[in-house]
Amino acid sequence: MMNDRTRAMFRLRADIFKALAHPTRLFIVDQLSRQSRCVCELAEMVGADISTVSKHLSVLKSAGIAEDEKKGLSVYYTLKAPCVMNFFACLETLIKSSLENRLNLLEQGSATHELEK
Repeated sequence: MMNDRTRAMFRLRADIFKALAHPTRLFIVDQLSRQSRCVCELAEMVGADISTVSKHLSVLKSAGIAEDEKKGLSVYYTLKAPCVMNFFACLETLIKSSLENRLNLLEQGSATHELEK
C-alpha cells in the first residue's frame, strides 16, 4: 500500500525524471559525463544562448544531477550523479529492442504481403 513516505519517495523520483525529460538536458548530461564544462562551452555545443543553457543546468542542479564550481570568471559544471549513465545504457537497450521488434513486424508484414500476391 502506498503511504505518505512511499508517495514522497516516488514524487522525488518523478522530479528527477522530469529534470532529465528534455533532449537538451540529456545531451548536457552526456557531455558532463565526459568532462566538466563551462556554460559557454555547452551553449556553443547545444547551439543555444547562454541564458537558455543556464536554465537547463539549473534544473539539473536542482535535481542533484549536476553541480557547479566557479573558476575565475567562469562557472564549470560536472556530473554529480554519474550513476545516471547506467540509466542511459538501459535506455539504449530499450531503444534497440524496440527498433528490432518494429523491424521484425515490418519484415513479417512485407512477407505476408508478398504471399498474398
